[in-house]
Amino acid sequence: MFSHLNRSVQQSAFALLALCTFNFQSKAQSNPLPKPRHRFTVIAHRGDHVKFPENTLEAYAEAIKNGVDYVEIDLRTTRDSALVSMHDGAVDRVTNGKGQIKDLTLAEIKQLEVKSRDSLDKKTYHIPTFEEILKLCKSRIYIYIDFKNASAFAVYQMLLKFGMEKQVIVYINSEEQLKQWRKAAPAMPLMLSLPGNVKTAEKLEEFLSNAKPDLLDGDWKDYTPEVVKMVHEHHLQIWPDVQSHDEDEHWDSALSLGFDGLQTDHPAALIKHLKEKEVR
Repeated sequence: MFSHLNRSVQQSAFALLALCTFNFQSKAQSNPLPKPRHRFTVIAHRGDHVKFPENTLEAYAEAIKNGVDYVEIDLRTTRDSALVSMHDGAVDRVTNGKGQIKDLTLAEIKQLEVKSRDSLDKKTYHIPTFEEILKLCKSRIYIYIDFKNASAFAVYQMLLKFGMEKQVIVYINSEEQLKQWRKAAPAMPLMLSLPGNVKTAEKLEEFLSNAKPDLLDGDWKDYTPEVVKMVHEHHLQIWPDVQSHDEDEHWDSALSLGFDGLQTDHPAALIKHLKEKEVR
């Protein structure tokens, strides 16, 4: 069993809204994903934070070291429009400071220290900027952006600056974000969670034709073999979340459903398991 920091589970409201109201007729087919490096994709949720604090450069570097395909980062915007990676809107849980990211300047955020869960760890960790993450990851690992609170245009311009627009996928949390990205970067592959009520071919067809995702996420337990088969018939991949306090006990069940990848809190252990199962 693993101790963990759960990713916030996406509620169905956005997905249901997508099912009913999205209508982007200009997007006729899926955007291509970054070229796969393995036949099964492993995403390190907030980096590989088994040894290092979540969403730090050290956690991302550990993911690179362990051969992960993607690091998941959470992009937010500071008061002075800098882009940083932090899952929570507030710094209180993971740093020695207090306050909302959106109310703090980059200089104020860089003064904060990110807490380590290891009481013996005396190293100092900091909240990284998006630019620092890009410098670390370029040509080494792909990036999965959980788009929390930022400007799609600003993020895309930064990707263009580093020549990394083909090394990223973006997870969308709202209808407004989807509109932003389709306008700012029409070719960017965007990921949505599958609505929980999509269990039939008719519902799936309606969702995919309206929202037009390029790949799917969600809790792995929300999928059935039938839904996975139907999604694959639409030539889309599924990379669901498997994070839980006992996620290693569920890996084989998740693999049996035929997913194309998994997002995990324990990427090194998952990769080892996949190799033992000859899946990677």
